[in-house]
Amino acid sequence: MVMPGILVLGTPLLVGFLFGPMAVAGLLAGAIVSGVQVAISASNTGGAWDNCKKAVEKERSKFKADAKENGIDLDEALNADETSDDFIKWGQRWKELKEQHVAAVVGDTVGDPLKDTSGPAINILIKLSAITSLVFGNYIKSYYLFKGTQE
Repeated sequence: MVMPGILVLGTPLLVGFLFGPMAVAGLLAGAIVSGVQVAISASNTGGAWDNCKKAVEKERSKFKADAKENGIDLDEALNADETSDDFIKWGQRWKELKEQHVAAVVGDTVGDPLKDTSGPAINILIKLSAITSLVFGNYIKSYYLFKGTQE
């Protein structure tokens, strides 16, 4: 976490002390526009993966209930001869649902931190960059190196 902190706090300072206040303004504008897009994308993506897992689990539960209602033991159907009617109707679908569930759990493992931490953390990144620029703004205005045509 030290390197991301240095990046967030150091970039406005480095850009400011090298190129001046106008460069920092451009940096902040870019950070805000791209940061908001990344944060919304991360939050929505994580939510979609979470909802996908819920949908897969709902489908599995419904399928299990249908099998139980029809007196089918899914483990037996899964291990039945692949040409039998039980395997074709029940075992094959149960196998597909198990594979979908494994993939959905992997997606949810990525999606939960994405929507709960990474997306909202981008907001903090934007705020820290802006506050750092604001706190050091007067120094940046007075002491930047490449004074070109600014001012």
